[in-house]
Amino acid sequence: MTAPSTVTAPAAPAAPAAPAAPAAPAAPAASVSAQVYAEVQQFYAHHFHLLDSGDAQAWADNFTEDGWFWPQVLPEPVRGRAALVAGVRQTRERLAATGERHRHWHGMVHVEPVDASTVNVRCYAQIIAVPLGGPARLHLHCVCEDVLVRGVDGWQVRERRVTRDDHPPAAH
Repeated sequence: MTAPSTVTAPAAPAAPAAPAAPAAPAAPAASVSAQVYAEVQQFYAHHFHLLDSGDAQAWADNFTEDGWFWPQVLPEPVRGRAALVAGVRQTRERLAATGERHRHWHGMVHVEPVDASTVNVRCYAQIIAVPLGGPARLHLHCVCEDVLVRGVDGWQVRERRVTRDDHPPAAH
């Protein structure tokens, strides 16, 4: 006698492979508290109101004693409060002679902690030119990168680098 034949059903099609899990997003940079973020925003509001109103000394006092400001168009940073004051006054005189005001607007402010009293800040800076009696226009758009340190009277700029969007990148 022969053994009964076994009928085997056709193999079911293999299930499609599960899609690979997406790569884990990069860990977000450490963030600052809402309180620190608000302090930094308030610092910039006050800082640029001082500049735009022409209070060169008070604006420069927002820098540390050894603080510096390095716009991409200069070969080296402007160092120290006295040099900062002189630069603001010179610019103010030039603008007054042309009948124009500048207003600074900082936005997209990204703040990363370095330590308990230091933050790195990167933001966009727009300088709006306002001719007396004429329409406002965008004068410059820049990226501003600051190192802020907490001083006795609040935040101060220790280092500021400003790169213009209309210039090729420069090493500085």
